[in-house]
Amino acid sequence: MKVLIATKNQGKIEGAKKALEHYFKNIEITGIPVESDVPDQPVNKEIYEGAKNRVRNLKSYAKENNISADLFLGIESGINNLLGRWMITNIAVIEDNGVFESYGTSPSFPVPDNLVQNVIDTNFSEVMDIIFEEDKERHNHGGGIQLLTHNEISRIDLTEYAFIMALTKYINGEKWR
Repeated sequence: MKVLIATKNQGKIEGAKKALEHYFKNIEITGIPVESDVPDQPVNKEIYEGAKNRVRNLKSYAKENNISADLFLGIESGINNLLGRWMITNIAVIEDNGVFESYGTSPSFPVPDNLVQNVIDTNFSEVMDIIFEEDKERHNHGGGIQLLTHNEISRIDLTEYAFIMALTKYINGEKWR
């Protein structure tokens, strides 16, 4: 199965591949960076919009460059208060070459009230760098969640879970569509 994912981030590519390998064999996944067309720190519905835009832009890139794929994946992380409390969530979007589209979310984790505006004004990664006195290179692969969970959960894990949730509609066919 040939898969394109709208990122060059190795942690996100690895997480997506792990999710797909639960259900498919011979996964060939290629990362291609494309724009999300949302702010660097998406808020609320911009998270889904960013993931969806990445897939749309990825499909356009593939078409323009004569690249074929079975599935197109996008993932976006952002801050939301859709349940009345601020949290960080990843949203994954999967599309095929036809009309199929699905989406899923990762587990979410809380953002302290005193940090919400800083995250919105800059981004989650920069706030983590300041709080934990880390640099992006040291936690780029594992993400801020790896620091917050004391190495129990990584960005790879959150990406894997988001794509597994998005795959539920795909792997169950018409039963779940």
